[in-house]
Amino acid sequence: MLTRPGGLPDSGVVEALRQGWGLAVREIEYAPVGFGSYHWRVTADDEGWFVTADDLVTKRRHRAERPSEVLRRLSAALSTARSLRDAGLDFVVVPRPTGSGGIVHTVQDRFAVALYPHLDGDTYPWGPYPSRPERLAVLDLIAVLHAAPESARRRALVDDLVIPDRDQLVAALADRAGPWESGPFGEPARVLLDDHADAVARALEHYDRLAADVAPRIDRMVVTHGEPHRANTITTAEGVVLIDWDTALLAPPERDLWALVKEDPRTLDDYAARTGIEPRGDALDLYRSWWDLTEVAISIGRFRHPHTETDDILLTWNALTLCVATAGW
Repeated sequence: MLTRPGGLPDSGVVEALRQGWGLAVREIEYAPVGFGSYHWRVTADDEGWFVTADDLVTKRRHRAERPSEVLRRLSAALSTARSLRDAGLDFVVVPRPTGSGGIVHTVQDRFAVALYPHLDGDTYPWGPYPSRPERLAVLDLIAVLHAAPESARRRALVDDLVIPDRDQLVAALADRAGPWESGPFGEPARVLLDDHADAVARALEHYDRLAADVAPRIDRMVVTHGEPHRANTITTAEGVVLIDWDTALLAPPERDLWALVKEDPRTLDDYAARTGIEPRGDALDLYRSWWDLTEVAISIGRFRHPHTETDDILLTWNALTLCVATAGW
């Protein structure tokens, strides 16, 4: 996130690291990177660390969901990553256990703090893989991940295919008369949604049909990362590693493939050659649709409620307009 979290100052992170891991922080610097979690670079006990904090309120999938349920999902995902690492998948970057053996340390029952060792390597911005060799290097990791042993699957939750903030999107579709006086992007968001309302409604119906067909195929479930895009990779001296495992779930393999296939259709054959599994077109379509509808639902939910112009809000607006323009609905 580009904007610091309200309610969690640097001093709160320092105290969380002391309580959770017994670290005495010497230096702390907020890192305005990524989107979804907050990050800090920390020096403690003469070692470098990378800290993340997830806001359990803003990550609710609907307004009535309890933060404890968000914590349950996050803990299951990161615990799955820990199991993958324990099973020998060295490219899985996992948080350091707390002093009590937990995977995260909670602050004010709102923020879930995780601690990672600092990694030396090349990091990348959001965007497509610039070359086929780089894409195939990550596809090799995905193939290994999808073949993970049963011991690495036990803590993983099954993807329930829920679109976060869908209730907000449905309510907004019924409330397009306006104006939305919620903040600087309220009214522009209302106009944008109004212009594409029929297409969004059809996309939701199409998604539901796909989900009803794909969900029962339990036999095709594998451990998935969820977002193996370029910004979630680091090239180290030992090779490429995958970070940000907070989205790990049991799901059809297409959950990790749809974006790579969009970049290069040859990925279909590349994956089949590595795994013997033929990706299904309807499942690829499902996860492409999920991504676009989630982008729209979360963004509309933010703009329909009180907000101010921050770097993150501006980034959200740009992402929303790009998504609507390229979704192909």
